Amino acid sequence: MNRNQLYESMEHIDDRVLERSEKRKISWKRWRMGAVAAVLVAAVALGVALQPTVRVGQNSGYTTGDAAEPMAVKATALRVAQYPNMAPYPDESQYEIGGDKADSGPEASGVPGSGENGEQETFDAEAFSKAHDAWWESVQAQRRDTGYAQGLESFWERSTSVFLSGEPGENRAYSPLNVYMALGMLAELTDGDSRQQVMDLLGASDMESLRSQANDLWNANYWNDGVTASVLASSLWLREDISYVDSTLETLADTYYASSFQGEMGSPELDQMFRDWLNEQTGGLLEDQVGDLSLDPDTVLALATTLYFRAKWSQEFSESANVTQAFHGPEGDVDAEFMRTSDTRFYYWGDSFGSVGLGLANRGTMWFLLPDEGTTPEELLQDSQAMEFLFSEEGTDAWENNKLLTVNLSVPKFDISSQTDLLGGLETLGVTDVLYPGRADFSSTTQDEELVYLSQAQHGVRVAIDEEGVTAAAYTVMAAVGGAIPPEEEIDFVLDRPFLFCVTSQDGLPLFVGVVNQP
Repeated sequence: MNRNQLYESMEHIDDRVLERSEKRKISWKRWRMGAVAAVLVAAVALGVALQPTVRVGQNSGYTTGDAAEPMAVKATALRVAQYPNMAPYPDESQYEIGGDKADSGPEASGVPGSGENGEQETFDAEAFSKAHDAWWESVQAQRRDTGYAQGLESFWERSTSVFLSGEPGENRAYSPLNVYMALGMLAELTDGDSRQQVMDLLGASDMESLRSQANDLWNANYWNDGVTASVLASSLWLREDISYVDSTLETLADTYYASSFQGEMGSPELDQMFRDWLNEQTGGLLEDQVGDLSLDPDTVLALATTLYFRAKWSQEFSESANVTQAFHGPEGDVDAEFMRTSDTRFYYWGDSFGSVGLGLANRGTMWFLLPDEGTTPEELLQDSQAMEFLFSEEGTDAWENNKLLTVNLSVPKFDISSQTDLLGGLETLGVTDVLYPGRADFSSTTQDEELVYLSQAQHGVRVAIDEEGVTAAAYTVMAAVGGAIPPEEEIDFVLDRPFLFCVTSQDGLPLFVGVVNQP
């Protein structure tokens, strides 16, 4: 998909973008420090088919995609990750007899076939079935056995509570899976106590366990069949005058599908290559803020990971049912456009919240948690019962407080964005040594520089919903409702005051979590 097609498919997204994150600066007068830059980019886009392929040849010009022109600057590609191939979901229109089919035979030339009773066939069911079977086999080859995310409940809960905390009344969002992947790569790049603190946060007993789980998470959430997309990508950018541990680069390529590049830090050419890679992986959704990114000449390495996700509702809302009504925000009432639907679905409740989930076409779910009157979303983030509901390994199937009802759902269309400095949160969560020169240990990556430390950790997220589905974009830069028992038959679930949401994968893993205080 070229850029024009991309933007045509994204017409429902306005032109506003997340503002560039402010850099956290640390000055040390006695030493010239090497700063570690780590960049994590997460993106979700509705209706966009992203091809996360970066074409870089050893000692050759860098290009991104088929239409990109090679740059004059040359950079060394130390590793180029190979992505899994997934068969496309078969387009039924291609199997209509007389349609535009690629198959050979009389049907391909527009000549109708005949059924058993002599009737003219209008659909090649046999060919479609074969294509569908091939697609399903490809999907199953990527799937992981249940239990591959075991032990991550603590990380989901703790990190969400910390990174979604903020000023009352703000809209905030966070991508747990994306930050997990960035921290997993950070563990590979470090050693000693620096690595152990990251492993403790992620609940990993040893590096082999971490690698196995990270790879399972990556593959279980890689979905790119032309209809539904959940695509992760990773890269590592290295300073040209520093030697690096080859086995670490190999592990990153094998486990995180991370390509590694080496060039002149601080040069306009390498900065442009870095931005091109980020834009390619995020479909250009974050082009404005990526345009401000640069790699300081003192940067020893920069890591980047991306998550692209696109999903429509299983059953889309009808725009004709929308109404404009008041949303009771912390700063007063504001008019919002509400989408409405009525259907039989499960309603869940806890001591201080009620919840309804909307299915996504990829078999994931978007959950809405409405706090009781007098309870804020911020208080729910500190409520162990609410966090258990969202992140329990058993999922909602084990939640006792549920009832099948006719739910009259009314949810506001929203487009929210937030930005979070993760450094303070990482320190709160026990990842401390990596933040300080002299204590940070990056010896698993390079031994040429002793005083390498993590100097930035920024996380920006944008999430929007409309009648068709969910759209979101997020990036992180690291440098160096009610709780009452429901009525018998029917309930009105109206999200007209601040609420929580959580977008989960087909296996219930949290991709995006957020607070909507103002739609």
